[in-house]
Amino acid sequence: MSTQPQVETVSTGADKAKLAGAVVLLLASIVAFYYLGKQDLWVRVGALLALLAAAVALFFTSESGKQLVAFGRDAVRETKKVVWPTRKEATQMTGYVFAFVFAMALYMWLTDKTLEWVIFDLVLGWRS
Repeated sequence: MSTQPQVETVSTGADKAKLAGAVVLLLASIVAFYYLGKQDLWVRVGALLALLAAAVALFFTSESGKQLVAFGRDAVRETKKVVWPTRKEATQMTGYVFAFVFAMALYMWLTDKTLEWVIFDLVLGWRS
């Protein structure tokens, strides 16, 4: 359980403006790519990437972007705490799963064939 208290932040007008600016830059990158349709491909891609980079940079300066970065850092920190299975344990568990799947497939096939035999041969008498 987390010992850090959950704090809700209130978006400010400047933060909302940053997010709106990032969206505008994102849309501008797409528009610029198609607007420069008669230019060389490298010019179009360069404009697209430059405006996308500006949109991402602007997003990461907002409070939402900072929270996303903090979430990513926390996720990496928690992943480092996980005790991963050894290669032998992973191989054994994979073998168990394959054996179980095979046994269930065999069971389902036998059940299907038994029901097919009962319904079509014994009940309906379709097969002679």
